[in-house]
Amino acid sequence: MSQDSELLGAVEFIKERLYFATLRSKPKSTANTHYFCTDDEFVYENFYADFGPLNLAMLYRYCCKLNKKLKSFTLTRKRIVHYTSFDQRKRSNAAVLIGGYAVIYLKKTPEEAYRALISGSNAAYLPFRDASFGNCTFNLTVLDCLQGIRKALQHGFFNFETFDVDEYEHYERVENGDLNWIVPGKFLAFSGPHPKTKVENGYPLHAPEAYFPYFRKHNVTTIIRLNKKIYDAKRFTDAGFSHYDLFFPDGTTPNDIIARRFLHICENTDGAVAVHCKAGLGRTGTLIGCYLMKHYRFTAGEAIAWIRICRPGSVIGPQQNFLEEKQAALWSLGDNQHSQKAKQEERAMPHLITSMEELTLNPTHINTNPNGNLSRSQSSDQLHEGDQTDGGLGLTQGDKLRALKSRRFPRPATTSALRVEEINVHSRSASQPLRLSMGTTSPLKSTNYPTSSNSAAAKRIGKSPSSTMSNIRSSNLSSRLASSLSDLYAADTEKDRKTLYSALPPPSSSSISLSSPSSSFTPPSVSRYGNGPRSIQHEVNNNISLYSSPAVPPTGKGLVQPGPQDFRPYRGPGPYSATKGPSGRYLSRSIPSLQSEYIQY
Repeated sequence: MSQDSELLGAVEFIKERLYFATLRSKPKSTANTHYFCTDDEFVYENFYADFGPLNLAMLYRYCCKLNKKLKSFTLTRKRIVHYTSFDQRKRSNAAVLIGGYAVIYLKKTPEEAYRALISGSNAAYLPFRDASFGNCTFNLTVLDCLQGIRKALQHGFFNFETFDVDEYEHYERVENGDLNWIVPGKFLAFSGPHPKTKVENGYPLHAPEAYFPYFRKHNVTTIIRLNKKIYDAKRFTDAGFSHYDLFFPDGTTPNDIIARRFLHICENTDGAVAVHCKAGLGRTGTLIGCYLMKHYRFTAGEAIAWIRICRPGSVIGPQQNFLEEKQAALWSLGDNQHSQKAKQEERAMPHLITSMEELTLNPTHINTNPNGNLSRSQSSDQLHEGDQTDGGLGLTQGDKLRALKSRRFPRPATTSALRVEEINVHSRSASQPLRLSMGTTSPLKSTNYPTSSNSAAAKRIGKSPSSTMSNIRSSNLSSRLASSLSDLYAADTEKDRKTLYSALPPPSSSSISLSSPSSSFTPPSVSRYGNGPRSIQHEVNNNISLYSSPAVPPTGKGLVQPGPQDFRPYRGPGPYSATKGPSGRYLSRSIPSLQSEYIQY
């Protein structure tokens, strides 16, 4: 290390091999040391004053990049140094990347990885904040993020060996559905549907029917709406889904009745639950966080960190403090429920089993009469919406967040060539829909974030669509939405393809015209993630076992044992699943051979 002065304050993650350093200037690689930086490669797309953490796709790409370097023959005898700048925001994001790698691949505990990051002369890291302006009331630390990654890893929420980064980046786009899996096979967070699929003032809106094929493919059986009623819930229930309304105003926290009912519905639902509010960020993330804390014993910080890594911008303002205040109560509820369930299971007597069934509240979502269910749900929630609404003439927090997200520039296509069938290029199943990747993330305008609503981000909401550039962009967005909807509507089987769009109402003159069934399966144009032109090729998954053979759960120090909850019911088939074979290929790829909790190298 004496040969390179830049390494004097560096953090060592692998002895004489992998380091992390904060440097003021760009160093030159030497015969013994290879330097690389990701500050301008992985860039967070902010809403307001938020600046991280980076999303799951970027963490995956970073792991691919670092694994490739560690496996490279030309770098075999070199020390590899990930360096970052003194920009505090970029430095915190870089720390989460390499700290996450250490937790996932180097079998370090979050505490060990964080101690290494702050060792020696390394200063503390700037904590992350919520997607808002004004004073920050909750600091999300780098350690919280590492602990959230570790907890998600223990419960099989992601698996980088099978993670489909293209699919993740496709469906998180507003024009492609704006949805993200938080818990595999259990919770899907998405932006609220609208009565009609169209582009309005440059903003893409999706009707409930747009989600049917995706929901059916991924075993989504229940939809929970947290915002004011915009679409008719019968459109979901008539299609065989269960639908519940649990309204509370935008930007606020749920009362105990709503929180308990949400938990009860989710605990008694077979299949995955799709949750939405206006933007699918604040209220949606808050209630899903309650479930994570009760059933997986996440801390408030871990829950917020993981939800934001999956779906950036989630849990805003007082909702952060609400989760912190409810942590102890939710842990206690989870412990008591698990204890009671364990005692009941120990007594295998018929009369006790019968009494147990009688004590269980009948979940309304299993009623075969969807109209009856909805009448109960709507009548109970009408009292809330009669007095409080999150709609009206003014823009709500959800409206602003959705508008900001929709105005992010699409990643430029690298070629005009049409993408060939995924089955030939990426070895995916024939039933998996084609997808449109959207190119590069737009870099932050400045490292100095404004403290008022006069920022560039806030001004983007008020841009007039009548300008030439706005018209051009709206026209481009319309064509992109039409193309992406043909993907969003893609059915699971050839049989579904023959009846594509059959459930949709005919488009009006005010809405965009969707592709006809004969043209809807034309492969979309190709674009790739990155900040510059890239050749037309798929991301090479380097996240295969780097150091040794399949894992056996070790018993060494620092390993976090699972909580008292029974997690088996929540590991159903679906995206991100690390416990199934083919199901793991949708939205997740994690560590070598990890099925549940640990890695062994």
